[in-house]
Amino acid sequence: MASAVVVENLTKLYRKYSQKRRFQTMKSALIKGDLFRQLRPEEVFLALEKVSFTVKKGETFGIIGSNGAGKSTLLKIIAGTLRSTYGKVMVNGRISALIELGAGFHPEISGRENIYINGIMLGLSKREIQRRYDDIVQFAELEEFIESPIKTYSTGMYLRLGFAIAINVDPDVLLIDEIIAVGDESFARKCLDKIKEFQWKKKTIVIVSHSLGMINTLCNRAVWLKQGKVEQLGDPRRVVDAYLSDVAEKEERELSRLHSQTLEKFALAEEAKLEEEAPPPATEYEKKRWGSRDIEIKEVKLLDKKGQERHIFTSGEPMEVRMTIYARNKIKDFVFGIGIFNSAGIACYGTNTHLEKLVPREISGEAVVSFKIERLDLIQGTYFLDVAAHQIDGTPYDYHRQLYTFRVQSLIPDVGVFRPQHKWSFSPNISFKKKMEKKV
Repeated sequence: MASAVVVENLTKLYRKYSQKRRFQTMKSALIKGDLFRQLRPEEVFLALEKVSFTVKKGETFGIIGSNGAGKSTLLKIIAGTLRSTYGKVMVNGRISALIELGAGFHPEISGRENIYINGIMLGLSKREIQRRYDDIVQFAELEEFIESPIKTYSTGMYLRLGFAIAINVDPDVLLIDEIIAVGDESFARKCLDKIKEFQWKKKTIVIVSHSLGMINTLCNRAVWLKQGKVEQLGDPRRVVDAYLSDVAEKEERELSRLHSQTLEKFALAEEAKLEEEAPPPATEYEKKRWGSRDIEIKEVKLLDKKGQERHIFTSGEPMEVRMTIYARNKIKDFVFGIGIFNSAGIACYGTNTHLEKLVPREISGEAVVSFKIERLDLIQGTYFLDVAAHQIDGTPYDYHRQLYTFRVQSLIPDVGVFRPQHKWSFSPNISFKKKMEKKV
């Protein structure tokens, strides 16, 4: 199959501001041939490095990656609005780029006049614009405002007009950068329908998006950019899964770091208490932890089904909260409790051994308390954990208030607090199309 877009060893360098070289001119740099050669590595930002791939004609190709990975820079170079430093890009056919919608609009003139100006900029003749004018206005839903100056348009109206013009160029290659954020929900669906129409017409589409579900659903292939380099290229599901695993590992490291900092604060606070004769002012740590410490919670770990410590869990999998505790003396009145809160501070669940009719007998020395959740049926989000040891009447031995953080990830975009086990059933006269792809 013929190629629509070929990217070979594409590299884009940006020069950082340099005090010593601020008066060097572009002309002198080009004559000497040292625009980038003389710069030290720390003076250059490498936005893209040796990026190579081919998009076949009629293919829908996705580009994913975190912010700053070089996705939009790559799309602008393909569109021709930005020049590469090294490497080359070849595009076969007319391009329409939905990157900076309405970038060429003049605010003082009407929407109608801007349609003609932008259409000509995109390569249409006046006759072609006249033939498509009604379709553009109707698609943008601006019939009542098309004669008004662009400066009177809302942001949504402005972007809708830019989108409507771009898609009516009838391109061979359509470049899209997060355009589904254009307008309201109804218009976003219309945009998706238009993209599917382009696919049906065997147009080549290159999409940059953070909507991984859309990449999975629409694309034939995808590339994952990481710090300006191609990390993985191929089947969109495989590429998206690899990207999500990388994101999860990064979050795990960050939550683990925060957890270590919390433990360090515990140790420092305990040290300070031993060294100070007079009680020091309450620290942030002390505000979140209180009690007599006759029973002390020494350590808290979140474990997966393999007993490995983790801070990111998938909705529906098991989780264990393991507490290492220490009782200074033999104690007969004790209760252990746990509470889970979401990022809005809403209590998702809470229980303790007294509520569950466990009658205390005796505790002394070091021991382990384990709270196992067979299915962590929470929706996607960040959660905080309370753990406590106290007397039956509530007098605290050691209370830790939201000192532990974990994250739940999920492929299902449901809402609320938790996900109950459920299933749908319908009478025979209700029918659905084949099961939709799950969005990430």
